[in-house]
Amino acid sequence: MKQYKNNDFRLKDVNKEVTLQGWINKKRNLGGLLFIDLRDRSGIIQALIRPEQTCYKIAETLKNEYVVSFTGIIKERENKNPNMDTGEIELEVTEIEILNTAKELPFEISDTTTALEDTRLKYRYLDLRRNTLKENLMTRHKIMAATREFLDGQDFIEVETPILCKSTPEGARDYLVPSRVNKGRFYALPQSPQLFKQLLMVGGMERYYQIAKCFRDEDLRADRQPEFTQIDLEMSFVDQNDVMDLAERLIAHVFKKIKGIEITLPLLKMEYEEAMESYGSDKPDMRFDMKIQDLTSIFKNTSFELFQTVIKNGGIINAIVAKNATDQYSRKKIEELTEFVKTYKATGLACIKYINQELQGSIIKNLSEEEQEHIKQTLKLENNDLVLIIANQKNIVKNSLGALRVKLGHELHLIDPNDYKLLWVTNFPVFEYSEEENRYVACHHPFTAPHDEDIERLKNEPENCKAKAYDIVINGYEAGGGSIRIHNSKTQEKMFEALGFTQEEARKKFGFFIDAFGYGTPPHGGLAFGLDRLTMLLSKTENIREVIAFPKTASASDLMSEAPNTVDESQLKELGIELRK
Repeated sequence: MKQYKNNDFRLKDVNKEVTLQGWINKKRNLGGLLFIDLRDRSGIIQALIRPEQTCYKIAETLKNEYVVSFTGIIKERENKNPNMDTGEIELEVTEIEILNTAKELPFEISDTTTALEDTRLKYRYLDLRRNTLKENLMTRHKIMAATREFLDGQDFIEVETPILCKSTPEGARDYLVPSRVNKGRFYALPQSPQLFKQLLMVGGMERYYQIAKCFRDEDLRADRQPEFTQIDLEMSFVDQNDVMDLAERLIAHVFKKIKGIEITLPLLKMEYEEAMESYGSDKPDMRFDMKIQDLTSIFKNTSFELFQTVIKNGGIINAIVAKNATDQYSRKKIEELTEFVKTYKATGLACIKYINQELQGSIIKNLSEEEQEHIKQTLKLENNDLVLIIANQKNIVKNSLGALRVKLGHELHLIDPNDYKLLWVTNFPVFEYSEEENRYVACHHPFTAPHDEDIERLKNEPENCKAKAYDIVINGYEAGGGSIRIHNSKTQEKMFEALGFTQEEARKKFGFFIDAFGYGTPPHGGLAFGLDRLTMLLSKTENIREVIAFPKTASASDLMSEAPNTVDESQLKELGIELRK
């Protein structure tokens, strides 16, 4: 067994004889003296091999990424390196054993590698040797350890729930697993442990947690993977404030352990409606200002035909102000911003520059002096301010300006990369309207409890129902979310009815779950943190693949193992499956 780590040694260990194992990180020949940087998981130590040593000829044959064992004496370095933990000492080598050789590398093992991401993913086992990925995985490990430490101290028990489950409608597409024993039937991989954790509450566990694998067959992006990990928890005999209080204390504990950062509690709370109105997002980035401001009332009697038409059609006119930014946005850059908001279905972007107490821009000639004065006063404009306006239907205006706000925050360097801003977003709608399905669907999932006063409105006024739901937001990312659950079978029936399920359909999908609620279900609620996303935030990367050991690409492929792939015809035959040509 390996006895020492490279990073164990300092000046106090001079003259100690040790044997170290690891990989050759770099080799240098300086006037006959061979200097080798030996790397293991803990770090790098410099090894020195003198020409008079019997192992010198072996040392000359060593190449990068060879696996070796060095035996020697710890010595004080003549030329110290303050940038290395072990920079004051080196290992003067007397014996070398080559444990394994390495082929020519497809890319350089360094944090400054220029290799394409696809190449790094194909050779992920080599990519993992880079310090950046190693540190990210160490951060992930520490988050899990800190989570378990905190929840164990709060009387929670860790329970594993099944991976092979029944397919139930929970929002995204299920990954299906065919059954060989029960031909023509399928398991589904869990999108979350939602039903099982609620059943654990029915079963009297009272406080459960799990670091759970989840699977969703959905389109991917930089912060999403088809298989991901949740820090999942559920509690009985609690209300919304109880769950939020425990969750924010957990996150504060994690931040303290991992980053040494003291999070001020309680966290800021913001209602969903305010988040959408002021920031155009249900996960607002609070590291900078620049709220969305409503200008609709200014133009209620406007002669400007474009704004007039929007208001007549029930739309709104909103703006954001980039302070002291006029000189940073040329016509070309404004055109780029216009193309950007079009991806959010906005039809255009009006730009006004406030220079020397005057409004300038192509739309100014269409505005009355009174309207111009109201714009100045409403937006509290100062010299060199840039005003960006979108007029359209409300959801388009809010979404496009919300995205534009974040883009400007980065472009104008308004965001301190070392800053963390956390908040709760609460009082989400119970339902959201699906254009695709032409009906209301559950905003979170069909087990989220509505506010008590909204229960009777579920069927006839779905657009006015608010949920006992809450998301924790960190730097513009949804880091976790949860809700108080429905624990009354009659309320659950009303929810299914509001979602358009007949009793037969509800029983077919959730029969076992509905039955359990007839045997004494306690009030309960919970929350899940996205472990991958939380690690991404604490590791200061914007790519979730950088914090997962073996991630998938944006097309849900594993370039290293070449999954998904074809299977033998005999395997399909055993499962009773035939592929269409």
